[in-house]
Amino acid sequence: MIPLAHFMLVSAILFCIGLYAVLAKKNAIMILIGIEFMLNAAILNFVAFSKHDKIALGGQVFALFAIVLAAATVAVTLAIILNVYKYYRTIDPTKIDQLRD
Repeated sequence: MIPLAHFMLVSAILFCIGLYAVLAKKNAIMILIGIEFMLNAAILNFVAFSKHDKIALGGQVFALFAIVLAAATVAVTLAIILNVYKYYRTIDPTKIDQLRD
């Protein structure tokens, strides 16, 4: 059986990679991928702690809910990114300085 500390370490590494992608990248798609990495780190923690407590399945149920929510969020965010690209011809968030003409 894999110890809980190993799950926590992998989750912390995933979260740090996601945080770096959000803070350092100037591409909206890479920022979205960074947010997904951070969300997957949280989901991994939910499942690891739920597996550690052999009786309760609340963490796994909440992880499933978070995965569904993440999929819906990605769909909406990609639609917004495509519309912004159609109007501004860039996906660099720093170059989008106004929302209306």
